[in-house]
Order: sequence, then C-alpha cells, then structure tokens
Amino acid sequence: MRFKSNKYRNIKAVVDGITFDSRKEARTYQDLKLMLQAGDIRELERQKRFELVPAQYVGKKCVERSVVYVADFYVVRRDGTGEVLDTKGMKTLPVYVIKRKLLRWFHGLTIKEV
Repeated sequence: MRFKSNKYRNIKAVVDGITFDSRKEARTYQDLKLMLQAGDIRELERQKRFELVPAQYVGKKCVERSVVYVADFYVVRRDGTGEVLDTKGMKTLPVYVIKRKLLRWFHGLTIKEV
C-alpha cells in the first residue's frame, strides 16, 4: 500500500493499482476481496453509480443535470440480494443524507456505513 493525503485529511491508499480516498476504504476493499474469494459474496463492484433523479430537458436542452449517488462498494450476497457499502470516517454533508433517502426510495437499497 502507498499513502498520500487529501483535503479531508484522509490518507489516500493504493491497493492493486487502485487509488482509494482513505486507508479505511482500501482495507474495506481488501476485506471484500477476501469475501469474494471465499464465496461469501457473489459480486463486488466499486464506484457503482445510481441515478436518483433523471436529467430534465426542455426540448433538446438539458436544464437540470441528473442527480447520482456513487457508492464506494456494491456487493451481491450469496442469496442474490444487493447491498451498498459506504466507508465513512465521519458523517459528511447534508446532501449525503438526502441521497441516502433517495436511494432507498427509488432503488429500495439501504447504505451500510462501515
């Protein structure tokens, strides 16, 4: 692992050639990789995008961009259920709370904060 600091005072980490925003996120990735190899989860996806509100157009002109939530990790459990994982050192902006609620409303998914 290599380390580098960012604006939130987290230290960036590189694992398997992938740069993570924090050491905690990198450790979570390593744990999830082990779970995938052990068969505890069937799929592992990083930075999965979920559209929460579609872009709005007037004619062909986009007047409002879409609102998306980008999950740190999305896993599919053995039973086929999906789970969103977000590594948080601390609660962030109020916009996160709104996106968390929209993700549940529109996609039926809850965010498990690790």
